[in-house]
This record gives sequence, structure tokens and C-alpha cells, in this order.
Amino acid sequence: MKMSRVAGIAGAVALGACSAVTGLGAPSAAAQPCPDVEVVFARGTSEPPGVGGVGQAFVDALRAQAAPRTVGVYAVNYPAANNFTDRAAFAGTVIDGIRDASNRLQAMSVNCPNTRLVLGGFSQGAVVSGFTTSDTVPSSVPAAAAPTPLPPKVAEHVAAVVLFGAPSGSFMEKYGAPAVTVGPLYADRTVELCAAGDSICDGAPNGGPNLAHALYPVNGMVGQGASYAAGRL
Repeated sequence: MKMSRVAGIAGAVALGACSAVTGLGAPSAAAQPCPDVEVVFARGTSEPPGVGGVGQAFVDALRAQAAPRTVGVYAVNYPAANNFTDRAAFAGTVIDGIRDASNRLQAMSVNCPNTRLVLGGFSQGAVVSGFTTSDTVPSSVPAAAAPTPLPPKVAEHVAAVVLFGAPSGSFMEKYGAPAVTVGPLYADRTVELCAAGDSICDGAPNGGPNLAHALYPVNGMVGQGASYAAGRL
């Protein structure tokens, strides 16, 4: 696809998350240079730098369930932008997130080989993290526009992938965008959590931002995601 088509994909993602998120989360420093576990998390649209409200609630729940193991945090460094009118620029910011998450996973797999990695994301961030696991770059996307897929060896270090409120295939289709497909090396360690009534992720016709999309920090699903991740450590 041309860059404008890539922008359409990114715009579809962000339109679903804009203004729907509650709570703030700042990145937490790892307890030690190589923690037992590290969460690499991408926040939702318009949240300030950090892991966001859903991300922080998830990290807190995982720390409680994984104790006494240390849990470090890396906030994916990308704008989580909502500048939908400049679609090419916006698409570039989503790609920035994919590249940053990929670089962090690769660096940790080399520098901290005994650290178990947990990749996560919310809404636009769930799309960033989902695409990070993909084993191919779409042929229509210019090679220079996106990072190459993760080396297969990285998957050995990733214990779990936890995605909250990821836009559904039908939601993405409305914008001529392909559904996010988790790569085969990560599919058996991935859980996608969609709250009842969240029409961004549940496939409902004409889905869009609603209250259900904002309630992941308090609806019990961050605990469910943490239990899934902790069980795979």
C-alpha cells in the first residue's frame, strides 16, 4: 500500500481510542539492570508519555502476581498521536512505535537474556504491539517505511503478549485497513482482551469510542491479563 494507505490503517486505530482512555501512567525504572521480568507496553491514543492508565494497572497487577520476582517496565516511545488530518505523518508515528518496541525486545533479548519479556498494549498501542510480532511486512508497504520483522530468536525470550481493546478486523475494514495479525511465533502466547460492549474491539457495526473502551483499569481485565502473563513466566 502507499503511504496514504498506511496512514489509513493508523488513523483507523487512533480514531477508536481518541479521548476514550482514563488514568495516567509514567514509566517505571527497572528494579535492577536485568529484572526477572520486563513489561514492554504501548499506551493508547492521546495519553502522555509512559505506559498509560491501562498499562500501569496491568503492571501493578503483574507485579503483585509475579512477586517476589522483579518486574521492570519499558514504555514504548511513540507519540500515540491523534493528528488524523495529517495522515502520512500520523502513519509514521505508528511505525515509530513498532520500531521502538521491536528495538527494545531485541536489545533485551541480547543484553538481559534471562529476563522474561511481556509485550502489551492498549487500543492504538495494542495495534503497535500486535504488528510488532508480525513475521512479514506487507508487500505494499515500502521497505524503508517499516522495520524488518523480529528475528525468530527473540520469541524465545517473550513469555506473553497481552493486548487490551485492540480494534477488530471489522473496525479496521471500515477504513480499508487489514486486521492486525499476530505472528505465528507469538500466537500461542498471546491473549486479546475485549470488554463487553467495547465496540472498538468486539466487531460491532459502526463501532467507536465508548465508556466500555475506557474501563479496562477497573473492569477486572488487567488482572486477567496479568494472570495470563504470570502463568507463562
